[in-house]
Amino acid sequence: MQLSVIILNYNVRYFLEQCVLSVQEALTTLDAEIIVVDNDSSDESCLMMKNKFPNVKLIENKSNFGFPKGNNIGVEQASGDYICILNPDTVVAEDTFIKILAFAERQTNLGIIGCKLIDGTGSFLPESKRGIPTPWVAFTKVFGLYKVFPNCNLFNQYYAQHLGQEETGKVEILVGAFMLLKRDLYLELEGFDEKCFMYADDIDLSYRVLQKKKSNYYFHETTVLHYKGESTLKDEKYMKRFQEAMNFFYQKHFKKSWFFTFFIQIGIWFFSFVKMFQGKTKSKPRPESVVFYSSNKILSEKLPLILKNKVEFLEFKKEKMVNSSQVFKGKRVEIILDNQYVSFKKCIKIIETLKDKNITFKIFPKNTNFIIGSNSRNDRGQIIKIE
Repeated sequence: MQLSVIILNYNVRYFLEQCVLSVQEALTTLDAEIIVVDNDSSDESCLMMKNKFPNVKLIENKSNFGFPKGNNIGVEQASGDYICILNPDTVVAEDTFIKILAFAERQTNLGIIGCKLIDGTGSFLPESKRGIPTPWVAFTKVFGLYKVFPNCNLFNQYYAQHLGQEETGKVEILVGAFMLLKRDLYLELEGFDEKCFMYADDIDLSYRVLQKKKSNYYFHETTVLHYKGESTLKDEKYMKRFQEAMNFFYQKHFKKSWFFTFFIQIGIWFFSFVKMFQGKTKSKPRPESVVFYSSNKILSEKLPLILKNKVEFLEFKKEKMVNSSQVFKGKRVEIILDNQYVSFKKCIKIIETLKDKNITFKIFPKNTNFIIGSNSRNDRGQIIKIE
């Protein structure tokens, strides 16, 4: 088998359904499997998987084992030559795996491949490519020096700014939302370190790959939608675990010193303080109108009652969306993309192309009864049920 896609889920039932739908579409021409590992969700995620995806391998953990152990359990049952660690709050394009596997086959001494990630508003997620967070690199990140001096190599290593968003190349650290690597390499490394519950595990795995003299790559030729805020609510427990994770990484890989420990603790407190406020961003104002991009005229007539808003029906025709966007750009508009007629790849492209502070996006995944999306990378997203 060529590929095993491991999706670790915890209480994001609707995002998981959309994710699995998109992965299924992306695997139609590949010899591949999907393995969903559920960390004891209480939101009927497992029931949904059994009813809607009976042919997908489902592993039901009886407690929340965390990100590292959950993924390790999934990989243990994987059969693919390659594995992809994938977050449940993601949407992949129909050609994502075809492109990234072709790239992988051309490499020698391959480590991990990551891809271009955008959030639900269409904004690039800079953690798609990162440098090793040494004390100096952490300092430039925590105190924002990479923003003050964006063109200076000395200050811009945290987000691997030597490599542009639209460039493919070697990077040091990749994000656990999307990681593709050889299963044999994952097993050789003994997977994610289970002593770290979550948050530093992807940094640690990427770093251990480099220690094996392998090369990690950022691959820009496919874009994956990562809502980001849905898997983890930014609360006090999150902050505590984030601090523990950063302490774990530094104590594991760097020599301890009084100055180092003091600096990292100050940095973690500062970063956690900033994160706490990021998690409390105000919700965007209600849209003035909704644009439904579809060929389903009947549903478009029902939506105003469901959404309690004016709905403009935009008939689905190839390449017309971007041209029509000038009519509503600048206004507070919500765009709903009907996946029955608009491929996941095109949905991602539209969200990325039309990104604007006044525009929000939702997807109506095919064969479902809900509309889903996120207006901010710091919130848990929105689900609207269509009865």
